Amino acid sequence: MSPTLAGILFIASLLLALALCHKPLGDYMYRVYTGTRHNAVERVIYRLLGVQPDSEQRWGVYARSVLAFSIVSILFLYALQRLQSHLFLALGMEPVEPALAWNIAVSFATNTNWQAYSGESTMGHLVQTAGLAVQNFVSAAVGMAVAIALVRGFSRKKTHTLGNFWVDLVRGTIRILLPIAFVAALVLVAGGVIQTFADHSTWTTLTGGRQTFTPGAVASQEAIKDLGTNGGGFFNVNSAHPFENPTSWTNWFEIFLLLVIAFCLPRTFGRMVGDNRQGYAIVAVMGVIAMISVGLTNWAELSAGGTVPQAIGAALEGREARFGTSNSAMFASATTLTSTGAVDSFHDSYTALGGGMLIFNMLLGEVAPGGVGSGLYGMLILAVITVFVAGLMVGRTPEYLGKKIGAREIKLASLYFLVTPVLVLVGTAVAMGTEVGRSAMLNSGPHGLSEILYAYTSASNNNGSAFAGVSANTVFHNTTLGLCMAFGRFVPIVLALALAGSLAQQAPVPASVGTLPTHRPQFVGLVVGVTIILVALTFLPALALGPLAEGIR
Repeated sequence: MSPTLAGILFIASLLLALALCHKPLGDYMYRVYTGTRHNAVERVIYRLLGVQPDSEQRWGVYARSVLAFSIVSILFLYALQRLQSHLFLALGMEPVEPALAWNIAVSFATNTNWQAYSGESTMGHLVQTAGLAVQNFVSAAVGMAVAIALVRGFSRKKTHTLGNFWVDLVRGTIRILLPIAFVAALVLVAGGVIQTFADHSTWTTLTGGRQTFTPGAVASQEAIKDLGTNGGGFFNVNSAHPFENPTSWTNWFEIFLLLVIAFCLPRTFGRMVGDNRQGYAIVAVMGVIAMISVGLTNWAELSAGGTVPQAIGAALEGREARFGTSNSAMFASATTLTSTGAVDSFHDSYTALGGGMLIFNMLLGEVAPGGVGSGLYGMLILAVITVFVAGLMVGRTPEYLGKKIGAREIKLASLYFLVTPVLVLVGTAVAMGTEVGRSAMLNSGPHGLSEILYAYTSASNNNGSAFAGVSANTVFHNTTLGLCMAFGRFVPIVLALALAGSLAQQAPVPASVGTLPTHRPQFVGLVVGVTIILVALTFLPALALGPLAEGIR
């Protein structure tokens, strides 16, 4: 079978599986977030937290709850790392250095999972499970809660409340993420992923040398790192490690996990606003952008652009040789289109245009389908910007889902999408303009710029993957990338919740002859165009100096 045909079948089977899950999982999540009954476990948690689950919160209280929970999460994870040597199951690991501990704490609490360290040689079992894996669950649940709050802003009328963050957080974790991750972990164990709390093991290599290996609860962490679009990995080489990703079908399954919730949430959105067609329109936008990205990335890698790849007839460096170029490109596209950051190949070794496409995926805001929750609320804000632009074209006040998009709403939406460019471009400029920033680069010229641009794009968009050509474990990069992760996560969340609060207070506006239909292919095309043009106009100069310059020289 040719690599092209194999790649097509791989992608087609993924699309079929996602299509089959779209309705049942989307409907299930709708019932989770709109139900009024609390189960016994949830009631115990609410008592421990001191939460009144039947009370609702204004957008400001909801936002403060998100921030308070996230700050406590960062402090807890930081302390866990710094006290590691005194903890149970530490495996003799030393405390994590302060700047790196800060970076890791922010990274996992913001659903970024950027890793400037080797997990198997830095973390003991307790920190990996009680620290990192727990944050994989709750940080994903935070993103889903914010998305649901924004959807309530569209679906509700003349109210000041958006639900209860603590209820949304607990339900998302216990009813959605935990059961699916549990089943997924069992599937991965059946596929050969390890799951153990054993101590270090020493093995004799083929050359007669001795190598110490650190096992761990890999399957359970692998399941939620993909399902929650967290990323990271137990081992340094991430999903390229045979104990994290043993076979071609586990590779397929991991890609499926990191896409499934984000692609099903539009169905939940359609159910909550009372019009399934709106959900289909949003998932269509996500699908169109995703297929364009996957197609271009595969083309760039299979065409083997560049002097050396063309000379040998293939671009093989850094690919996952077990799965092939196309499967590696598919994993890379999926992980950068979502906010996952898990990798099964070395993005730094991709062709210039292939690597540039991965950067572009993140610069889109990771909305196709994006992270769990964050992809949906990012796409809905893009839809708000689109109807505003369309309203300007016909000279009338724009509306979306019966809500007027006035000055306040468009300011909040615009500020939302200005946050990432500021962080990416300022962070890249500071790193490139200072000796301490440039000292971490392993390459010079356009590729060196691409490495730095990728790092700050990944951090600011809460992706977590890296070109890996940057020695990021320095005080400078641990600090600056940590700041980008924090601001890139929480400032957009506050703006999204403020927009939700503004929309929820409005009375619905009846549709008229001049109302733009937002469930038709015309609207899908408009949103796709606005998304791509918005990114192209903002980041084209930086991309031209990095991957584009490298690709055409």
